[in-house]
Amino acid sequence: MVYSGKVGVVTGKDLVDLMDDARARGYAIPAVNCTSSSTANCVLEAAAKASSPVIIQVSNGGGSFLTGKGVKTPGADAAGSVALAMHVRSVASWYGVPVVLHSDHCAKKLLPWFDGMCEANEDYFGKYGEPLFSSHMLDLSEEPDDENIAICVEYHKRLSKMNIWLEMEIGITGGEEDGVNNEDVDPDKLYTTPEQVWAVYRELSMVSDQFTIAAAFGNVHGVYKGDIDLKPSILKDAQGFIGDKLMEDGLIRAAGGTRAPEKPVNFVFHGGSGSDLTDIREALDYGVVKMNIDTDTQWSYWSGVSEHQQEFGDFLQQQVGNPTGADSPNKKYYDPRAWVRRAEKKTVERLGKAFEDLRCQNILGLPPVGEPTNTFGPRRGGLPV
Repeated sequence: MVYSGKVGVVTGKDLVDLMDDARARGYAIPAVNCTSSSTANCVLEAAAKASSPVIIQVSNGGGSFLTGKGVKTPGADAAGSVALAMHVRSVASWYGVPVVLHSDHCAKKLLPWFDGMCEANEDYFGKYGEPLFSSHMLDLSEEPDDENIAICVEYHKRLSKMNIWLEMEIGITGGEEDGVNNEDVDPDKLYTTPEQVWAVYRELSMVSDQFTIAAAFGNVHGVYKGDIDLKPSILKDAQGFIGDKLMEDGLIRAAGGTRAPEKPVNFVFHGGSGSDLTDIREALDYGVVKMNIDTDTQWSYWSGVSEHQQEFGDFLQQQVGNPTGADSPNKKYYDPRAWVRRAEKKTVERLGKAFEDLRCQNILGLPPVGEPTNTFGPRRGGLPV
């Protein structure tokens, strides 16, 4: 099924159509971690330029930062995450692209944060008939597989009542991100087996088909010197194994089918920074529909600020007085809108490469976004219905 083209925040059936479209057409949607309205806006801008869907996601640390690091009250992480979601819901339709609202890695110790977002979803669903977020991730990969899957099933039941997708991780992504450090993990745990993926697929499918699996195939968070030993073929093997299992268990025949789907699983690619493009594209061919991006956009955002400082350093030393005159004001150079916008432009540029790498360009076939003609600016597609 080709995605219908609904714009703004997508949930439920629209998200199912979007993921099906990505898997069928062999592209993955960039999933970018955001820590502010500014970082969210440049992700939306990049998606509009690419005429393609995008995923905006928030981590536990990002949620706390959004509330304000001066707030130490329990629940601040969920409050900040909800704040980002409300911002995105307020502006997403103006960019004319489908937007998936997602929360990133949630380890067992962070389940109160997850519960807080679930409560916000339930409140929003009760008022508007759809959830606040599109999807959430549970990362219980450090726990025994049985416990990991059992907890995921319980939350999947809770989320499915609101048509929210669940992303889960089986196997461990190496490296370090947002305070989660797996730099010294046993290398064998960086590679998920087909049997592990099947165990997840079987149990979650009994609740709902709205889920994705972040299987480990040598992925590493962050950027490191040395080779990253990615093995995308693990995903291919898992797809084939699960297809065979579906036929063996009679699930396909019971539904009136004669063969299993070629790619029954929606996979997620974590820790892609520094990966070879050949490996990325191979992973897409094997059913990856979402790829996380964080480290590279952190660097691009900083690079924009750095370039602004380097170019206008003589105008950033004091409020008044610069090379053009002792009484010349410098406000337009240190105004946050100047250097923040520089950071945004640099990040939009970097994300353009990500959309290209993931074959996620011109997915919607919409015309380019024009310059604003009034205070509201251009919109493509209008408000979601």
